[in-house]
Amino acid sequence: MHRIKRLALLSLTALLAAAFCLPSLAAAAPADRLTVSGVFQNPQKKPVKEVEVEVLVNGQAVKPVGKEEEITSGSKGAFSVEFQLPPGTLPAGKVEVKAQKPNWQPLKPTPVKVVDAGVDEQGNQRFEAARNFPLTRAVTPAFWIAALILLGVYLIISFEWMHRTLAALLGAALILFITYIFGAFDKSFFILSFDDAMGAVDLNVIFLLLGMMIFVGVMKKTGMFQFMAYKAYAWSRGNVFVLSFALQFLTAVISAFLDNVTTMLLVIPVTIQIAITLKIHPLAFLIPQAFASNVGGTATLIGDPPNILIGSYTGLTFGQFVTNLSLVCLVCTIISCFYFLWWHKKEYLKADVKDVERTIAYLREEYRITDKKLMIQGLVLLGFTILLFALHGFMHMQVSVAALIGSLLLLAISKVDIVEMLEHEVEWPSLMFFIGLFIVIAGAEATGLIQQIANGVLYVSQGNLTVAIIMILWVSAIASAFIDNIPFTATMLPVVLFMSDSFGLPKDNVLWWSLALGACLGGNGTMIGASANVVTVGMAEKAGYPISFVEYMKECWWPMMIIVTIAMVYLLMAY
Repeated sequence: MHRIKRLALLSLTALLAAAFCLPSLAAAAPADRLTVSGVFQNPQKKPVKEVEVEVLVNGQAVKPVGKEEEITSGSKGAFSVEFQLPPGTLPAGKVEVKAQKPNWQPLKPTPVKVVDAGVDEQGNQRFEAARNFPLTRAVTPAFWIAALILLGVYLIISFEWMHRTLAALLGAALILFITYIFGAFDKSFFILSFDDAMGAVDLNVIFLLLGMMIFVGVMKKTGMFQFMAYKAYAWSRGNVFVLSFALQFLTAVISAFLDNVTTMLLVIPVTIQIAITLKIHPLAFLIPQAFASNVGGTATLIGDPPNILIGSYTGLTFGQFVTNLSLVCLVCTIISCFYFLWWHKKEYLKADVKDVERTIAYLREEYRITDKKLMIQGLVLLGFTILLFALHGFMHMQVSVAALIGSLLLLAISKVDIVEMLEHEVEWPSLMFFIGLFIVIAGAEATGLIQQIANGVLYVSQGNLTVAIIMILWVSAIASAFIDNIPFTATMLPVVLFMSDSFGLPKDNVLWWSLALGACLGGNGTMIGASANVVTVGMAEKAGYPISFVEYMKECWWPMMIIVTIAMVYLLMAY
């Protein structure tokens, strides 16, 4: 009896062991192991990320080994997955790849050539299949929605229907709202994911502006900028023409190293006071200065917001901007200075310069250095920061790092209250405007709108580089005169990159200089073309000196056309 029980127990144990071992034995059995890999590319051979992939063998979808979630391409457009198939399936079996992504044409089942890769250590027959897969854009509802939002933001900013920061942030919020509300039910309404929206925000631009705002906020406390205006008047010795030229040229130089909006905020109050002292209409000085600030700011990476956007997007260095743009900007500055001397000749001749010495004494007392120690500290650290700007390409360091280390060291040394600085000197609305704008532009790029614009420009230029240079320069100049040049430049960045790739040009190419000169110089054409113009007109109006859109355009349109023409001649001759 006990023997029977023992035999039964042994039999049961054997059966259980066999049951548990069967799966492992099956898994260990030889099989066909297939590795499928590839890269998804757009028509310009650029990688397309986050493409959903499906592999078919003999028309049936197969699941990858040890991977439950869907297969997607990575940041470089590539994917690689492994499958286990019944022995003998390959090489005779047909292997195909399907793919899809919102705003792109679905990739229909595409055959992939299978190659025998030998036998692995477990005795499995290995096979490999790889190829590149081209994808083309699709015009979906998301495309039209992104286009309407971008156009709406432009119109709101241009006609000042609401604050530009609110317009940009509202546009960004709408893109994400539509993506997650309607895109959840229908992929054709998917515009931009939250992760991609955050990735589109260029923190290099944000932190660069933040650092320079802190620099200026500290330097304002020294009285240095007012002192420089007094010195300009003292140097001119009452000659209003010399004074106007000096103020314009000084503004242009300062704008090359501080952003032009900040420069105008610093010089406007002093200029108005000097004009009142001379009994001249302040706008006869202010408008030429605003014009000069835009021209001078064009010469460097940090001088004008469009250049900051271009530099951050492309990786072009401070030295490359100076090398390629400083000479033409110097010529344009001198010519525009003389133009405005001629334009305001009658107004300047009315100046009251009878008691020059008394006026100089008054300005010397009114506009003196208030904190010499802080000024020296600020100038030393500003010089250190500019040196880092010049070397950032060699050190592979972003310019924002240079701006932040210089400005924060100045804050630490000067012991200025950082809370007060952040509350009163940092233009948070401007920084938030950039954040919203980056997301709106990313939405337009993700849906293919930017590529359509670039294709249109390429079609008109017929693949001729000379025509492309002229088109980018003049389209940027005219458009930036009527649309704030910051959003326009942000929109054109992927367009110019697309064209650069199409022409096979290097990173440091003439199309970027065409965009920089067109956007920065063209912004001078009207009062809404550049932020420096808007600030100047607003502060002048607040002080009791308004000017209409037409009057401003009458004064600045033709000098803008002249210097853009000079820029065109320079580009065609130099490149």
